[in-house]
Amino acid sequence: MAEIVAVCRSRDKGTRKEPVASVVLKEGQGVAGDAHADCGTHRQVSLLAEESVRKMAEAGLRVGPGDFAENITTRGISLVSLPKGTRLALGEEAVLEVSQIGKECHTPCAIFHQVGWCIMPREGIFARVVSGGLVRPGDGIRIEEQDDRA
Repeated sequence: MAEIVAVCRSRDKGTRKEPVASVVLKEGQGVAGDAHADCGTHRQVSLLAEESVRKMAEAGLRVGPGDFAENITTRGISLVSLPKGTRLALGEEAVLEVSQIGKECHTPCAIFHQVGWCIMPREGIFARVVSGGLVRPGDGIRIEEQDDRA
């Protein structure tokens, strides 16, 4: 079963996110208390698989949840294979809709400078919050539906 490994947030943009015990996802906004919340884009919440983080660790980096500025670190779900429009149910109430796969890095991060590549642009995904709620490590993740119009 797919699950949440870590939930993370930061007060400042452009910094790693700190793992916390829980976060509140706010409909149409993102993670409450995060620098990217309510920024008015379709990239309200970022997700990265623990399996992707492990690839960077195998390249010799000491990295963990939040180091790639992701809000939610997952396990057991192939995030990059989810088409845009896929809805994910997290925990008891929250629903996310995948809005973007990968991203373009305009300014290479410190990780890119260290090893010459970074996993987030290729394997990170972004979502908008359709239905808010409390999420925490250990909560399950279910694919709820796909929107074929995306």
